[in-house]
Amino acid sequence: MDMKKENAVVVSQEMLADGIFSMWIQTDAAQTAKPGQFISMYTKDGSKLLPRPISICEINKADGQLRVVYRVTGENTGTKQFSELKEGDEIPVIGPLGNGFPLEKAEGKKAFLMGGGIGVPPILELSKQLSCECKQIVVGYRDAHTFLKEEFEQNGSLYISTEDGSVGTKGNVMDAIRANALEAEIIYACGPTPMLRAIKQYAEENNIVCYISMEERMACGIGACLACVCQSKEKDHHSNVHNKRICKDGPVFLSTEVEI
Repeated sequence: MDMKKENAVVVSQEMLADGIFSMWIQTDAAQTAKPGQFISMYTKDGSKLLPRPISICEINKADGQLRVVYRVTGENTGTKQFSELKEGDEIPVIGPLGNGFPLEKAEGKKAFLMGGGIGVPPILELSKQLSCECKQIVVGYRDAHTFLKEEFEQNGSLYISTEDGSVGTKGNVMDAIRANALEAEIIYACGPTPMLRAIKQYAEENNIVCYISMEERMACGIGACLACVCQSKEKDHHSNVHNKRICKDGPVFLSTEVEI
């Protein structure tokens, strides 16, 4: 794994919706990053020793920059401190971390690219890099604050669900698939566990290959502490139990590999 801790430089920052921020950073990690990977970002607050794992939203290798889109989770939090950073500020990061989505599996196929909540941002770079016969982007939001909508529209056929029905299909991403009578031969998904559980079940019932990117609280982010394990069908070589480390073995898994 090609990773190191470095002081990245903030290129720009903006608020996309209430509590949702977009930050571009200058970092060496951009040269090797892949869709579906993440970076660990550190605060400069001595009381917060552990980094925050943030999914990569966009990759600009030419300029050596990464984009992260994240949600501020409270007032006295690391993400709140990230949201206060300005152009030119430095932020310690490690990355890229984890494994990414296997892009080659979609060649010549109809694909679903599915994201929900803060699992929406990593789907953007995936939609930019994925080459397939039919690219169907299905993303779910709470309400009409459909951040990244314009970018998605440039990279595939976009279908939106909202919990309150203000945009697109009322309900979740599975409701949007049913409402639009969509079909696919392969699925890539990122989002909260209940969403991934429904997608995994749908994929198994319809015999569709499915890759899921799992969200989990992490501590070290590099596979040493075993704080972010999920139950797996096979024994993990590291711990010799039926677990996989989301940060190290994931966050992307073939859906049949894990129990959720």
